[in-house]
Amino acid sequence: MSLNHKTQVTIVGGGFTGLTAAYELVKKNINVTVLEADAEIGGLAAAFDVGGEKLDRFYHHWFTNDLSVMRLIDELGLSDHIEINPTNTGLYYANNFFKLSTPWDLLNFTPLRLFDRIRLGLLTLRARRIKDWKSLENKTAHDWLRGLGGEDAFRVVWQPLLKGKFGPYADEVSAVWFWNKLKLRGGSRGKAGEERLAYFKGGFVALIEELAKTIKELGGRIELNAPVTKIESKNGAWIATTSHGAVSSDRVIVTTALPIVADMIRSWSTESYVKTLERIQYIGNVCLVLELDRSLSKTYWLNVNDPSFPFVGVIEHTNFERPETYGGRHIVYLSKYLPHTDRLYTMNSNEFLDYALPFLKKMFPALERSWILAHHLWRARWSQPIVEKQYSKLIPSEDGPEEGFHICSMAQIYPEDRGTNYAIRKGRNIGERIGILIEGSKNV
Repeated sequence: MSLNHKTQVTIVGGGFTGLTAAYELVKKNINVTVLEADAEIGGLAAAFDVGGEKLDRFYHHWFTNDLSVMRLIDELGLSDHIEINPTNTGLYYANNFFKLSTPWDLLNFTPLRLFDRIRLGLLTLRARRIKDWKSLENKTAHDWLRGLGGEDAFRVVWQPLLKGKFGPYADEVSAVWFWNKLKLRGGSRGKAGEERLAYFKGGFVALIEELAKTIKELGGRIELNAPVTKIESKNGAWIATTSHGAVSSDRVIVTTALPIVADMIRSWSTESYVKTLERIQYIGNVCLVLELDRSLSKTYWLNVNDPSFPFVGVIEHTNFERPETYGGRHIVYLSKYLPHTDRLYTMNSNEFLDYALPFLKKMFPALERSWILAHHLWRARWSQPIVEKQYSKLIPSEDGPEEGFHICSMAQIYPEDRGTNYAIRKGRNIGERIGILIEGSKNV
């Protein structure tokens, strides 16, 4: 494969951000090439086969107020692929399971005193009334949640979730990050207060494959197995170099993690700009996916608030999407966020299963290894940016230090957190903006 050719815009990264940007550009008849390092598109939305059906490597869902992804689905004529269902959410604490799907469930949450349960219920309502998120930028989530809900609620509910999500970085996480989570989940509920979530039939990969198909039909190029090693400006053009050749373009949009961007431009960029890209920290993720011959529980999303349990949650996907979709197999995700230097990050799938099984059996004593028909392990080095206090001051501009170089990554989705909906919104926005710049230059 040779990539030596000229295009108007090169996009590095074939996830939702990169492909949505490409989609916006090709709609304007702008010549686009997408360079994806892996053998398939999707990034964190990539999938694998289970029972003849595509299954997301990492668990995914949408909230009903995720408007950007709904708009894209509608544009692609795929609205009939959306399923919206109420979900069962629970919490595991002190060797007990507690349902937490409705306000009534919260009132029956006995680990907290009645006063603290009421205060906890009001916390989300108070958080949703906050309109100026900048007022929270100088507070940690720890301090803010303690002040809103009290020490006991923080110790039982919020602290374990922060540690499970951010590990050694938990104390640094900004209140803005948690505020957005509470606001988002609070706006995705039915009339009875139950949480309602959306899923795309065929998995998120079905949506991104349809998006890629549309891009190609409109004249765009998508090159796989094309990791970019260097991006530089030569003779008035931007050159993206891969092991298979180079792509020359008038503009380049990079959608990968910021430290990867830094490596691509280190040869010509200033040291101060490179340090800006390397300043934001990321935590990795390992996700063990189990195919079982029976269900573990009736809960879709089980938050684990036991400090001795190494996983932030047990997500039984087939309590959301039917087991029949996957040949009758029950799908369970075990997710752990951790630094990529952690020993667990380097384990193979069999080692990780051996590590995880005793913890899972403690939670579900009836579980036998024979229930496991297959297991899979997926890793994401750049899974989650660490949103610190005053994070807005750390985010680099979408427009780089030289004209025609642009960055659009999940670390720049703020005050919202990274996620498919915001990746699509971010990609659409930069695609529209660059399209206007290109069209304007033609008219000069």
